[in-house]
Amino acid sequence: MNFSVVGVGEVLWDLLLTGPQLGGAPANFAYHARALGAEALVITRVGNDDYGREIIRRFREMGLPHSTVQVDETAPTGTATVELSGDGLAHFTIQNNVAWDYLAATPEAVAVARKADAICFGSLAQRGESSRAAIQQLVSAASADALRVFDINLRQHFYSRELIEQSLQLANVLKLNDDELPTLAGMFSLNGSAERKIEQQIERLAQTFGLRLVALTRGANGSLLYQKGGEEDEARWSNCPSRPVQVVDTVGAGDSFTATLVLGLLRKMDLDELNLLANEVARYVCSHAGATPSLPAEFAKYFSPSPPR
Repeated sequence: MNFSVVGVGEVLWDLLLTGPQLGGAPANFAYHARALGAEALVITRVGNDDYGREIIRRFREMGLPHSTVQVDETAPTGTATVELSGDGLAHFTIQNNVAWDYLAATPEAVAVARKADAICFGSLAQRGESSRAAIQQLVSAASADALRVFDINLRQHFYSRELIEQSLQLANVLKLNDDELPTLAGMFSLNGSAERKIEQQIERLAQTFGLRLVALTRGANGSLLYQKGGEEDEARWSNCPSRPVQVVDTVGAGDSFTATLVLGLLRKMDLDELNLLANEVARYVCSHAGATPSLPAEFAKYFSPSPPR
């Protein structure tokens, strides 16, 4: 079966020196989920302008449905200025008061959220009161069995403790990176011993907010997954080092990791196998320009009804 996977939130143009590139974590996530075999779409909002029309055209080109792309008659399509450091790391300056700040929980959007096997959201698109209410309503509409993935994605000053806490209470999966974990540790007083500080902070997050799984990405150091145990099962850890790669830029790599993670969880893949595959997909994206390069077909084979061994 093909799983229904939904990204909720921002879509924008990353304004790189080489020209504009389509971006926004929910859109990147949905693109990669579709490339891996999911029925994926994005609930987002664009302006009634050239940038907005080009996003809809690009979605058609990428095979992403545009029925859930709302069009705002007043606010412009979102943009972000991107500067790349010498190691390819991206630094974003994100425009305020844009179309996705006014995302609405329309009846059509709520119906899509209710049918989703997984719904992924972040903190950035919740920076405005209107979009925050809509996103939280949409995530709440997902079924109790669905994966509700909070890919925290902290940007600039567009977050608060209240927002993060509300989002964690809605989520059952958390994905964050090694820059974001210390921020959450400070917010929620997550302490730990010198030997197991990171692991204990992750365990505390999972216990406090009832999370099924926490994924910590660590750039060139790979990723760490923690899966909460059930009544009869012990909690599981998976620590996957990364392999060296020639980085072109890191834009979209985290979103491709999240998409792979979600499809693997839905397919009930072995945790170590899933962690390794998510790293490999992210490595591939890092080795290409932009957030949404074409993924090799071999990655999608892992999520086919009879995956390779």
